[in-house]
Amino acid sequence: MKERRLITKILYHILVLAFGFIMVYPVLWMISGSFKDNAEILRGTLSLIPKDLKMSNYPTGFRGFGGTSFAVFFKNSMVVTTIATFGTVISSSLVAYSLSRIKFRGRNLWFTCMLATMMLPGQVIMIPQYLIYYRLHLVPGYVPLILPYFCGQAFFIYQMMQFMQGIPRELDEAAKIDGCSKYGIYARIILPLLKPAIVTTVIIQFYWKWDDYMGPLLYLSRPQSYTASIAIKLFADSASVTDYGAMFAMSTLSLIPVFLIFLFFNKYLVEGIGTSGLKG
Repeated sequence: MKERRLITKILYHILVLAFGFIMVYPVLWMISGSFKDNAEILRGTLSLIPKDLKMSNYPTGFRGFGGTSFAVFFKNSMVVTTIATFGTVISSSLVAYSLSRIKFRGRNLWFTCMLATMMLPGQVIMIPQYLIYYRLHLVPGYVPLILPYFCGQAFFIYQMMQFMQGIPRELDEAAKIDGCSKYGIYARIILPLLKPAIVTTVIIQFYWKWDDYMGPLLYLSRPQSYTASIAIKLFADSASVTDYGAMFAMSTLSLIPVFLIFLFFNKYLVEGIGTSGLKG
């Protein structure tokens, strides 16, 4: 029996490692491609080891286009993503708090409307949103990429509402007795206990916003204002030669912020889930 369990455990770990490698392989191939020349990349070899190590892809890619280096594109992405993520956390937590803990007329109607927005694909509202921002003279610019995230995001509102169901309402009552207003309860009671949901929101929203391509493509027109996702696409030119090595090099660098965000917040996420978000 012990031998059978050992064999089963070994086979299990081999299968997990194999599937894990298959999932990670495209990323590893991209990182490997950042050290290859175009000829070797276009041959489509599956090898992760470059035949000729080409380090010049990183300096070439980092020089950017038209006198604008990739540092500018990364800075633009970081500014837009950070502000949008902050707006998502604050606005979504406030809306979730009001819908789950405060009784007011029409609450169920607004909750239903919020859920309905989750069923609308982004392509449906893309043109109306663009026309609204255009008539407000906010195009081109960063405002359309940031402002909507200060109005709450339905997915994260619902997620935070579900988490708040596990926070005892007796804490609200005790805070009221101590003289806390609704805003005081939110800031001193709900928000600290909402940490696991906030961490999840930060990780997912940062990832989504950092990788956003369609939004910057619609609302940005000057190359100096481009985000990293748009700038990476500029390496692919149908009218001339595409520099795949430099493209892969900048794509590899663009993974670093997302990886660091997940690496930094993951321990808090695991800790929060393990303690159910509420410590005694």
